[in-house]
Amino acid sequence: VAGINAARLAAGRGADFTLRRDQAYIGVLIDDLVTKPPVEPYRMFTSRAEYRLRLRNDNADQRLTPIGRELGLVDDVRWERWERTRRALDDALALLAAVRLGEGTAADLLRRPGADWETLCAVVPAARAVSPAVAFRAEVAVKYEGYLARERRQVEQMAKLESRLIPAWVDYGQVKGLRNEARSKLSKFTPRSLGQALRISGITPADVTVLAIHIERR
Repeated sequence: VAGINAARLAAGRGADFTLRRDQAYIGVLIDDLVTKPPVEPYRMFTSRAEYRLRLRNDNADQRLTPIGRELGLVDDVRWERWERTRRALDDALALLAAVRLGEGTAADLLRRPGADWETLCAVVPAARAVSPAVAFRAEVAVKYEGYLARERRQVEQMAKLESRLIPAWVDYGQVKGLRNEARSKLSKFTPRSLGQALRISGITPADVTVLAIHIERR
């Protein structure tokens, strides 16, 4: 990330690139170091990430290749490889949704305890044409669909807070109703958004609500 920003700065494009907590573990690491300075050497545990189902090793290209493309880090060969994978995954998911098996679909079969892609192939021969890597990703997407949808809603809610920037004119000492601990920590860490403020250790949702009201009234 530092290298990307150094290159952007040298090219006159600004050094403001970062990754969100829902995009990559390095995004979790950077955000933790900014909002929760460690009292001991920092170690990146998966337990530090609240969106672990999204941050899987099998979908790293899905999460990061489009970002890399926008930054000019992904060449045409790699981009086309990702596009083939994306289309194959879309086709596999479409197959699972379209094939009817009794009163349900092929996706419903995969959701059953103990069922896997081989189970599916036994009754849906067309599924054998899907590569093992794509089959695995399609199976994960189907089996964890409900959990992933819940995480997606959480990400969307946090994105709303992240989009609400804290103006530079805010003087935390003048925010009425803000706890003393919150004043101290917000003044120390100077978060750039309400979302980042909420992640500071010791800051509560009530503190963020008070701050939001203060900003709106100005």
